[in-house]
Amino acid sequence: MTELGIRPRRSFIFTPGLRPEMFPKALASGADIVCVELEDGIAPKDKAVARANALKLFSRPQADDGVERILRINSLRERFGIADIEAVLDSDTPPPSLMMPKVRTPDEVVMLDNLLTERGHEIRLHVIIETNEGLEAAYEIANCSPRVDTLFFGGVDMAAELRCRNEWEPLLYARSRVVHAAASAGLDAVDVPYLDLADPAGMKEAAIKARELGFSGKGAVHPKQIKSLNEVFTPSAEQIAKARRIIAEFEAADTGLVVIDGKLIEKPVLREMHRIMAIADRVGAA
Repeated sequence: MTELGIRPRRSFIFTPGLRPEMFPKALASGADIVCVELEDGIAPKDKAVARANALKLFSRPQADDGVERILRINSLRERFGIADIEAVLDSDTPPPSLMMPKVRTPDEVVMLDNLLTERGHEIRLHVIIETNEGLEAAYEIANCSPRVDTLFFGGVDMAAELRCRNEWEPLLYARSRVVHAAASAGLDAVDVPYLDLADPAGMKEAAIKARELGFSGKGAVHPKQIKSLNEVFTPSAEQIAKARRIIAEFEAADTGLVVIDGKLIEKPVLREMHRIMAIADRVGAA
């Protein structure tokens, strides 16, 4: 992680809270983010066991391996979500980050922020925009709490809400709204996983489109997708060299802007340069 708290988020994968033995394998998959699942992937009858298993994973010291660890809780509008938060608040060794699904309004995020602050937990938050109401409020959600690091785009649920196909063109407007909201608050935006494991070329094409739209990364449904995703979202050697140069010149100038190669570069550009360098550190680029 950089000094600004920025880190690589090129790829993520879920691992079920019900199967804690799969956690080490997910951490070794090459994904930048591993998310322990308590929500859609867990049947109601198994929620309590999955919750206990997941929190037990975080009771042990975590390796400094560059992998971001997140626990996806259930919606705070459901009793399972309330139970998840109560368990997190009761824990002295909580997960470093929580993923909030089906967020509709900023109030949900603010409420959780307040509860975590009261408890003294320094937990980061990642919000999934996957409802029509959440899409309408995405800008406010992105800016409602300093704990929020990322907006995730939940394309499957969003397509169902919008009554459209879960494909690029029908969801382009929704994706663009999420990227716009994330950029307004200096957050990362991460795209929905590509579901067709038999179409690696299609997945790569979708990842490139997401990158060009402004997403920082994309999800995987299987470890075999991660290598390609990381390649798509890893900057080139030229981009890394440029980022290193811009950061160095900003630090040397100690002003709000510098001119590089005849172009005015202002402070908002710095976040993207630091994100590039965070990825460079992750992949060991010289």
